[in-house]
Amino acid sequence: MRSYKIHLIRHGATDANREGRYVGGKTDLPLSAEGRREMKTMKEKYRYPWVDIVYSSPMQRCTETAKILFPEREIITVEGMREYDFGEFENKTAVELDGRPDYTAWTSGQMPSPPGGESSKDFTARVVLALNEIIRDMMARECYESALIMHGGAIMMLLAACALPQHSPVEWTSENGTGYTVLITPSLYQKSGIIEAVDLVPQED
Repeated sequence: MRSYKIHLIRHGATDANREGRYVGGKTDLPLSAEGRREMKTMKEKYRYPWVDIVYSSPMQRCTETAKILFPEREIITVEGMREYDFGEFENKTAVELDGRPDYTAWTSGQMPSPPGGESSKDFTARVVLALNEIIRDMMARECYESALIMHGGAIMMLLAACALPQHSPVEWTSENGTGYTVLITPSLYQKSGIIEAVDLVPQED
């Protein structure tokens, strides 16, 4: 039985990213002008993989990135790959939230989620289910290599939950336009839900 490859790639930068704002699954921002330039430069400078199909979070910053990096491929949006829901902290900076007891409690781990937001446990479960959806779709299409344009937080939590080698979420950090290639062996995945991180994306041209 053949294995499947998915290239997990973080979207390009937005203005809010540069401002240090908590931008999650409720704030649908486009790439900034700088972010678009950076993605186009990376597309020219580095070698992104050839893929059969591209999956993407439905957020603009992801679909725009997908169109820049893979302009000739079909893009399928996956609702479950939205970024973390920051609740009342959405679109705010740490400076703006400084002094709020609930923010202090959340950042120190005493609260599982921001007020009105999502817990890390629920977020992880959501992106793992979304990955299952993608793998099933690839199998149905007999598509063996794809790209998935997603959010930095989603990459971190997904790989921390499922990937070998095992690392903490912060060790799976990725910069804009970069990420990880994962290998899915059907027998291993169906038995234990494990995927293997085998390379970095993109490669030097």
